[in-house]
Amino acid sequence: MTSSVGRLSAVAVEKVTKRYGRQRALGGVSLTLEAGRLCALLGPNGAGKSTLVGVLAGLIRPTLGRVTFLRGGSDKHVDPCVARAAIGLLAHDAGVYGELDALEDLRLFGALYDVADPIARAQEVLAEVGLEVAAQTRPARTYSRGMMQRLSLARALLHRPDLLLLDEPFSGLDRRGTQKVGEILRLAKQDGRVVLVVSHDLEAIGGLCDHAAILQRGVLVHEITRDQPFSHAELRDLYQRHIEGDAAHNMAVTGQSGADEQSESAKLSGYRPVNGSEGP
Repeated sequence: MTSSVGRLSAVAVEKVTKRYGRQRALGGVSLTLEAGRLCALLGPNGAGKSTLVGVLAGLIRPTLGRVTFLRGGSDKHVDPCVARAAIGLLAHDAGVYGELDALEDLRLFGALYDVADPIARAQEVLAEVGLEVAAQTRPARTYSRGMMQRLSLARALLHRPDLLLLDEPFSGLDRRGTQKVGEILRLAKQDGRVVLVVSHDLEAIGGLCDHAAILQRGVLVHEITRDQPFSHAELRDLYQRHIEGDAAHNMAVTGQSGADEQSESAKLSGYRPVNGSEGP
């Protein structure tokens, strides 16, 4: 599905702050996500990553700041309500309907997104994520964690979104599943989509991202963009310099900015056009 206003060219996050009472989850975060690039959003638990994903998805209202969706140039803004139809979200919680099988689940969401021939598209995207045909007609409650993750990713991709927001897409996947996700991300970049991936798996995201942003206690502490993807070793070095080098201080402030990873996953799971979690 392509938005009637045209493809998104960029998403601008401008001085976004999110507070829950006295607790700060995000503090003045600004960054721009561009079409044809893959941004790896890195940081420890409680850094604000899932909160930022929620703000970008339109599920969490920032206390201060704004998110602007752009098409074709900085002067062509897209209404956030319109842009939301062009977002594919994979959140922490799978959020799938246990009594529906994969095809039924995707047919339902295909109807919500007005996907042409939703069954054919569902079969296509399930093949892309590697969910076995035999499993596609079984109730989702019988799925392993990895199978749930594949279905959730298929749901995020179903309507061919311009903006992909993937929170830990490699979680629970075996090596084959991780490779499939990597290929999906490469194709999304090549197709000119805006892609943001939250991941602790630096090896999996290495070789894919050409934009890295590091959050620490709700603050963007480092951001870098370049023409060539970062290797696993380069990402590890960035992370060690900007996060692990401050480990002692992190421990001293644990919990002061982390209304994020657990409380926000509950909010994100309510966003039915996607969500996330393979297992044995």
